[in-house]
Amino acid sequence: MGNCVQTDNKFDPSVAVKLEDFSIKNAIGKGGFGKVWKVEHKATQKIYAMKEMRKDIIVEKKSVAAVMNERRLLGILRNPFIVNLHYAFQTKKSLYLVLDLMSGGDLRYFFISTNQIICENSLKFLAACIVVGLEYLHANGIVHRDLKPENLVFDSNGYLHITDFGIARASDSDNSSATSGTPGYMAPEVICSQDHTTVADFFALGVILYESLTTTRPYIGKNRKEVREAILAKQIKLKHEDEPDISLQGLDFINKLIARRPENRLGFHGIQEIKNHPWLDGWDWEKTYSFAIESPFKPKKENNFDQSQVSKKWETANEKISEITSQKLFAGYMYDFTLFNRQASEKRDFE
Repeated sequence: MGNCVQTDNKFDPSVAVKLEDFSIKNAIGKGGFGKVWKVEHKATQKIYAMKEMRKDIIVEKKSVAAVMNERRLLGILRNPFIVNLHYAFQTKKSLYLVLDLMSGGDLRYFFISTNQIICENSLKFLAACIVVGLEYLHANGIVHRDLKPENLVFDSNGYLHITDFGIARASDSDNSSATSGTPGYMAPEVICSQDHTTVADFFALGVILYESLTTTRPYIGKNRKEVREAILAKQIKLKHEDEPDISLQGLDFINKLIARRPENRLGFHGIQEIKNHPWLDGWDWEKTYSFAIESPFKPKKENNFDQSQVSKKWETANEKISEITSQKLFAGYMYDFTLFNRQASEKRDFE
């Protein structure tokens, strides 16, 4: 594949894919560094989500390491239950990730914010999708560290997928200084600046199931300090008299996930401990892996995104760029899965 030249203030990173290769449809989301767009790859007519991130905002928020970390992880991770990367490239002003389009919207907007009543089987389905995604990540030594409803997105068939790997880390390294995350979903060992492993993700899973059931989180606060104080104050537990429509096994499952001490938390001895819990006894994991179970969640064909947060018009960023946001700061960002896959295949053939 030959070199391609971007026409962005004469910026020429000599990449294999560029912004002009895509037709911009409309905005479908908004992140901390820019917007997420529905796009069509002109050459293949395939539809993707394109995450646009402005370099000046990334630098201002001191998040260069986080966005480069996400790009690195997405380049090596690939699984049906995560949102996978297809292309990555940059212009002088912005970074772009071209990802699987999950047209069902996120768990927050699609379900929790509408205060829908969830039945127990639907709650099991949510848990199973998340567990399968975490099973893959943890098997590859990755702790997600920011599992929350906004980072769980439905495909068109109502299956959940895990996204946003900006603060994910290797689970076998010292993570005591890695304290980023979302208060309310952060495990106690994270919010208290202690070393943490994949077990931290199981606490977040418990919070998500708790919130899906009750529409509130177990530990509430206006900021990180207040959430930390709430966690340290007492162990929260769901009670059958408050949630009579959920079985005792279901309540036990959630309560054991939100245990404050990681050694007391369900999954401390591995994710199989979660899959073997009586609440999930008889769950067909093989059918889950193959997407053969009919989802109880039925996304609409369109408009599953919070349109109040985004505009539908594509606008080229016109922010001022300092020298620090040069190509060198984001060197190695380019990624093309088709090219990567072909090179890997050729390597196998040669061997």
